[in-house]
Amino acid sequence: MPNSDLRLDILGASFSITADEESAYLDEVLSRYRRAVEETQARTGLTDPLKTAILTGFLLCDEIHKLKNREGGEAEEAEALTRRLIARIDEALGNNVFFP
Repeated sequence: MPNSDLRLDILGASFSITADEESAYLDEVLSRYRRAVEETQARTGLTDPLKTAILTGFLLCDEIHKLKNREGGEAEEAEALTRRLIARIDEALGNNVFFP
């Protein structure tokens, strides 16, 4: 993967990072973070950069956690449904194979 440099100018801080990602991807991530910061400030009225950054990071972690849990729950539900369908097919075919 290519090394890409990204200049971060956000919440009064300026610095550069180098990452093993495409520049377009890094720009997209930075845009998402900027939107998240703006949403946090609009919802809370925070103006302190450190508090804004911490709360924004917390809210983004919450969002990731909820997405992972939802995906995990959907996978478990799909697996259970698949096992029930296989059991019904086996029963209909007379194989009587049991899947726990």
